[in-house]
Amino acid sequence: MRLIGMLDSPYVRRVAVSLTLLDLPFTHESLSVFRHYDAFAAINPVVKAPTLVTDDGLVLMDSTLIIAHAERMAVPGRSLEPAAIADHARGQRVVGLALAACEKTVQIVYEHQLRPEEKRHQPWLDRVHGQLMEAYRLLEAEIGDGWLVGERPMQADITASIAFTFTRNMLPDIVAAEAFPKLAALTARAEALPAFKASPYDG
Repeated sequence: MRLIGMLDSPYVRRVAVSLTLLDLPFTHESLSVFRHYDAFAAINPVVKAPTLVTDDGLVLMDSTLIIAHAERMAVPGRSLEPAAIADHARGQRVVGLALAACEKTVQIVYEHQLRPEEKRHQPWLDRVHGQLMEAYRLLEAEIGDGWLVGERPMQADITASIAFTFTRNMLPDIVAAEAFPKLAALTARAEALPAFKASPYDG
């Protein structure tokens, strides 16, 4: 399989780490949707990262859908989703919050980097800032002493940690590590794992 996209994207990175933890072999092609638009479009005309090209040549996109497909290929016992329905629901809640935090981070970054200052709408930016902080506040409340929903890192841990690393790198003045100590500790623990080190944030 081929994973297309930059590891500074939390969506690309969560797929890379998930594939590694699921023990599914893949090659990573570090193409940017901005700098390598034509090369990316030759693989996926939609130019959406992450893109996964299966062994059969089928082009998949959207990190959650790619991971769902990867789960179907994993051997028993390697799943990153908890079996118990209550644990699964909690894991999905965490993943949803983390993905919302990623989305709001991207919106803030794009607003500042791509839109001229005179055209920015401050009330909208204030709203997005508030949503971002609420997502991380709610994530912080979910974290205990160990992994979030099991004895080993699962998808909830992967996505929450990758999201926090992404936001801390992109918006360090907005989201301070000391404001979310449990999330910062979880992230540090996850980032020390070989699967995370194999696909490091490259922003």
